Amino acid sequence: MELKWLLYVTLLALGTLAVQAHDMDDDNDGDDVVDIEDDLDDGIEEAEESKPEMSTPPPTPKVTYRPPVPTGEVYFAESFDKGTLDGWILSRAKKDDTDDEIAKYDGKWEVQDMKDTKLPGDKGLVLVTRAKHHAISSKLAKPFVFDTKPLIIQYEVNFQNGIECGGAYVKLLSKTPELNLDQFHDKTPYTIMFGPDKCGEDYKLHFIFRHKNPKTGRYEEKHAKRPDADLKTYFTDKKTHLYTLVLNPDNSFEILVDQTVVNSGNLLNDMSPPVNPPREIEDPNDQKPEDWDERPKIPDPDAVKPDDWDEDAPAKIADENAVKPEGWLDDEPEYVADPDAEKPEDWDEDMDGEWEAPQIANPKCEAAPGCGTWQRPMIDNPNYKGKWKPPMIDNVNYQGIWKPRKIPNPDFFEDLEPFKMTPFSAVGLELWSMTSDIFFDNFIICTERAVADDWANDGWGLKKAADGAAEPGVVGQMMAAAEERPWLWVVYILTVALPVFLVVLFCCSGKKQPSAAEYKKTDAPQPDVMDEEKEEEKDKGDKEEEEEEEANEEKLGEKQKSDADIGNASQEEEEEEEEEEDRKPASEEEETVNRSPRNRKPRKD
Repeated sequence: MELKWLLYVTLLALGTLAVQAHDMDDDNDGDDVVDIEDDLDDGIEEAEESKPEMSTPPPTPKVTYRPPVPTGEVYFAESFDKGTLDGWILSRAKKDDTDDEIAKYDGKWEVQDMKDTKLPGDKGLVLVTRAKHHAISSKLAKPFVFDTKPLIIQYEVNFQNGIECGGAYVKLLSKTPELNLDQFHDKTPYTIMFGPDKCGEDYKLHFIFRHKNPKTGRYEEKHAKRPDADLKTYFTDKKTHLYTLVLNPDNSFEILVDQTVVNSGNLLNDMSPPVNPPREIEDPNDQKPEDWDERPKIPDPDAVKPDDWDEDAPAKIADENAVKPEGWLDDEPEYVADPDAEKPEDWDEDMDGEWEAPQIANPKCEAAPGCGTWQRPMIDNPNYKGKWKPPMIDNVNYQGIWKPRKIPNPDFFEDLEPFKMTPFSAVGLELWSMTSDIFFDNFIICTERAVADDWANDGWGLKKAADGAAEPGVVGQMMAAAEERPWLWVVYILTVALPVFLVVLFCCSGKKQPSAAEYKKTDAPQPDVMDEEKEEEKDKGDKEEEEEEEANEEKLGEKQKSDADIGNASQEEEEEEEEEEDRKPASEEEETVNRSPRNRKPRKD
């Protein structure tokens, strides 16, 4: 019972502490503010330590924004922190073969701060409208030529409202005399298309390049294989993600998201359709000979149908052993007219015909095995064999599956350097989206991995640090979750109380030895084996009792010598003896009483 009350008190105390912690967290919410300073020298620095009161939580780290600056040669770099679309050209084109109402590229672009940004002053390019065609582009500092250096393109995307159906990919527009950014549209030639795209539950990360056929001069799109990684999170978590494509002169490529490789391969082996066509193809003019036999098995021509084979035997026959159940109602129909049905008032016999009551199950058949004419049930016919067919045997004339012969491919070519693509001179976004407020930021095109990494650390890395600094700790997240779901307080209390309960249970549930008084109250048998301490105490008590007995006997002897008549002893001696008897141990009372003068026979002189 004591253990039960102890558990109740423990749970109550834990619940009180949790509520107090929750109230304290609410009081301090107003103090959790991210301090942003416009310091261009420091990207991330610790907050100056103040002297908070005991109840004030530690200060949140400050994150200061600074525009990223390229640390090496770049072909294109744009952070949009100047707050304008200077250098970008909005398309005024119209899509071909599209209704005039939606053919125009009239989607709206703006430079804005990100929603719920942790870095005021960090701006980006925002696709503002939905269900419209959007096209915007910008010239490179100089055209990119594929020679001996890698190509690195990198930029950030944030689907601030999620994404239903739409893309966030970029196009590297090919350098051609016809390139007119004012008329940028879906048919404008591009060299590479790269970036995320989603519609329905199909999550994609495109890498497409247009390869020029050296024989025909025509371009054909080559698509990289789909990544094995799960891309859904990048479209749904409403966080800023960094997309990077690295193309190397040895034809290898890597695709990274948030600086982690999610896809890689080689332009010669991992593109569809392949860059190089096959050396041989099937002869389109070759035809299969008429006597070509492709049958691996044929019916045995020597097989004969057995004489006793009955092809007309039915598959089912009546069971001759069946017996009609007792109580079968042969004269009762299975269905009868509903006696409670009435002809509708608006029934017109001229138009509707003669009215008949609807049929219902015959109530007399409910308690009977069946009603109506009894028929024998049908069973499988043991003599049924079906249509006879000769068994199949191997075809001795089998020639295999016919295939047309191979001939040299007249269109064959071998391009061992697909990396050397068409140079490009502009970067563009040509998108259709059913979701608005797609945020783009920090575009860079360069040839050095270190330059791209520095740019990423100063841009995307700073956003990641700011988001991490603003996120509450584990305790804060638990408190916030409990605010939305109060039942979590019970889980928290039980999680803490369970270990405490187990400790109390094991520490306080030892077996108690009953005391001597309890033995006397309950008359329970005492254990035969005593502890050494109890035995020593008993021996000591016995020794004291023996000494007292000897002293009493000496006193009695002296009194007997001095008094002539023991039987006429004075009342005072009797009272003294009674007091001595009261002081003796209870275990020796009987022996003392027997030795008293009153109980002895008078000695004859």
